[in-house]
Amino acid sequence: MKIGILETGRPPETLQAEWGTYADMVRTMLGQDRDYRVYDVQAGELPADPGECGAYVITGSSAGVYDDFPWISPLLEAIRQIRGRAKLVGICFGHQAMAKAFGGEVTKSPKGWGLGMHRYKIVSPPPSMVEPLTVAIPAFHQDQVVKQPPNARVLAASDFTPYAALGYDDDTFSIQGHPEFTPEFSAALIEAQRDRYGALADAALLSLWQPDDGGRAAAWLRRFVDGGGLDTPG
Repeated sequence: MKIGILETGRPPETLQAEWGTYADMVRTMLGQDRDYRVYDVQAGELPADPGECGAYVITGSSAGVYDDFPWISPLLEAIRQIRGRAKLVGICFGHQAMAKAFGGEVTKSPKGWGLGMHRYKIVSPPPSMVEPLTVAIPAFHQDQVVKQPPNARVLAASDFTPYAALGYDDDTFSIQGHPEFTPEFSAALIEAQRDRYGALADAALLSLWQPDDGGRAAAWLRRFVDGGGLDTPG
């Protein structure tokens, strides 16, 4: 099965030589032994037909879904076209874009930056899920979904991020955090953009020392892309 990566942004250029692009990180997370196609969404590349790939992953971006960029409206329409015709996963900006496309609301949160390692509670965990019933992964966002789309269900939440993961149909899922980021890359990204984060940077860096569930989340996403449903995270 071919996996399409809708690349909506890239890390700072100073980090790409060592860490790669967001598309590279998605490939590492899902497995390098797969067939991928990367779409440069900001350059206007989108699937001409949703059937080009059996699954799609929408990456993170420094953009906001409410920004007046010419590539955002076509992306939202593509998301609506893909739903129900292929597996669809949204990460961070992708999570927000899917919520926007499906009738939810996204704003710049008055809570400020969600930065560093964030732990989310799994809401209504399926019987097959083993302890712990939480997942800790890196977060990098000011924007948040503040109104869930019709017929979406909350899969993970925290006090800071009430809509941390949303499920739609059994083949459509999104998450605010970054299961594709390692703690090491997350630390490098914080340091590279320290001026943006101000006093939050040091606390966020310290949070990255706690245990993370990136491997656990990545394994679940691999099963989901390979045909698993929303209720089979294991």
